[in-house]
Amino acid sequence: MHGTTVATNALLERKGAKVGLLTTEGHRDVIEMREGLKDDRYNLRMPPPVPLVPRVRRLGVRERLRFDGTVAIPLDRHSLQRSIAALAKARVEAVAVCYLHSYRNPRHEKLTGRALARRLPGIYVSLSSEVLPQIKEYERVWTTVVNAYVGPALAKYLRNLAARLASHGYRGDVLIIQSHGGVAPVRESTRLAAGAVLSGPAGGVAAGRYCARLLDEPNLITFDMGGTSTDIALLQGGEPQLTGEKTIGVAKVALPAIDIHTLGAGGGSIASVDAGGILHVGPESAGAQPGPACYGKGGSLATVTDANVVLGFLDPANFLGGRIGLYARAARTAVDAVARALGATALRAAEGISRVVNTNMAEGIKIVSVRRGVDPRRFALVAFGGAAGLHVTEVARLLEIQRVVVPSVAAVLSAWGMLATDLRHELVRSHVSEVGRMTAAGLRRLFATLEREGRKRLARFDGPVTVRRALDMRYGEQIFEIQVDLDGVDLQAADLMEQVAERFHRRHEELYAYSAPGQEVVVVNARVAVVGALPVLPGGAGAVGRGAATSSARRRVWLGDWVEVPLYRLESLAAGLEVKGPAIFESATTTVLVREAERVTVSPHGWLDIRLG
Repeated sequence: MHGTTVATNALLERKGAKVGLLTTEGHRDVIEMREGLKDDRYNLRMPPPVPLVPRVRRLGVRERLRFDGTVAIPLDRHSLQRSIAALAKARVEAVAVCYLHSYRNPRHEKLTGRALARRLPGIYVSLSSEVLPQIKEYERVWTTVVNAYVGPALAKYLRNLAARLASHGYRGDVLIIQSHGGVAPVRESTRLAAGAVLSGPAGGVAAGRYCARLLDEPNLITFDMGGTSTDIALLQGGEPQLTGEKTIGVAKVALPAIDIHTLGAGGGSIASVDAGGILHVGPESAGAQPGPACYGKGGSLATVTDANVVLGFLDPANFLGGRIGLYARAARTAVDAVARALGATALRAAEGISRVVNTNMAEGIKIVSVRRGVDPRRFALVAFGGAAGLHVTEVARLLEIQRVVVPSVAAVLSAWGMLATDLRHELVRSHVSEVGRMTAAGLRRLFATLEREGRKRLARFDGPVTVRRALDMRYGEQIFEIQVDLDGVDLQAADLMEQVAERFHRRHEELYAYSAPGQEVVVVNARVAVVGALPVLPGGAGAVGRGAATSSARRRVWLGDWVEVPLYRLESLAAGLEVKGPAIFESATTTVLVREAERVTVSPHGWLDIRLG
């Protein structure tokens, strides 16, 4: 199992391939027009984003399909050859092909793909009818362009990875985690490179899904706080929410992806005081180089990690198991500068830094929960990432969440989670129709076609396969859709379409606090996820120790006053051990702070199960 940020970095750093775009004549400016919207709509001086493909390499081809897939203008081979010759002269490394309405009829795109293979052999070709065969031209063009932009870099990386593994004698499969949280073979990941642009953080949510099963807690919020950012995702019924509305840099990627909200809040987030005397933390980060002031690598600005050193939460002599020493004096000097700007003591400034970053992260959790009609108080919080343990209970308290779980492998839970993923193929097909005019038999045929295609992709897999179905739906006058899961709906039921409409009304009510049963309901896209279940991980992560119920070590920490608290080693905790806060739990890679009125029970897996009073 492998997760990678190669595609993400190529996109964010704009270091992808030199791409050419072939599209229907007259439509080459779709990605630059951006649906007529801009990020800051009232900023008249805001420069437009620079598209990944400059206009000189966006070429129109004479052809036209009608909305139903019938041919209005046949593919003009002379026009196509001229465009291909122009791209060859420009020495492009990849070509994106996106013709109008090709999701209904891919013939023109397939002919273009064959022509490109003959004229530009070995070039990376991305066809929209294969990448995203669904309605909405803007999303389809952008996703196809992103696929071509990151495809060559990811293909090269995966080829090298497979070759290196083979040279070391590895003969097994190599599976790449996808943005939707499942995994796919190298060949599929190379073909659909845009599906891996969120490969890295998806591992953490995959871990959350497995944690939900181990904890018998289907409603979880994953809280991954690292050095630069915090990633947050919501799991309901043990499953994460998927979205097709991810914007990464200037690009919009409409492939199914786990709905992860990322905040510029981490251990390296920089604290500053504005002209009005207001304290801010992040989104700017000190990164790994120079890092927080306490790292001693040249950083001089106060960060969240520096504040934690000043408050006594981190042991300068035992960071990373003692392999790295922290410079407490440098941390104090950096925090002193913030304190002077605030007119406060260093301890109060450090306390303020911690409180501000905690509030920012609590607001991030509200974005994935409250704003989507979900009460976070009904959820448990699973904390991972190296920095999460020092902040998670305070974040939970701000949201009135009563249960926090910190796995023993919190610092590497994303990697551990990749071992708990399944083979997964997401398929979509546009079929715009009012529910009242759509027959149950027609819907069953649509799902059956997608399921056959998905099972074909799993032809070499001999394990159990499950199928999940969903529809993108909207009210007739709306211009956006919501995804409605059909799990539990009997496709053979006589009242299938009535059940589908009722599911939509209920989901709309959950999201927007109202529904309109009297209005017509429209189906836009059908979705099928074909999942091949891979072997299940052993029952937990990390060995359970045989430690005593008491701790001889203690640490002096600031909790409104200096307090001596017991210190426990995470790896030596015995299952069933109960500890009342305040206390600190420490391992080589993470530190967990439990405050007053919080109770910890060590689970059978060696995890910290924290209940807030």
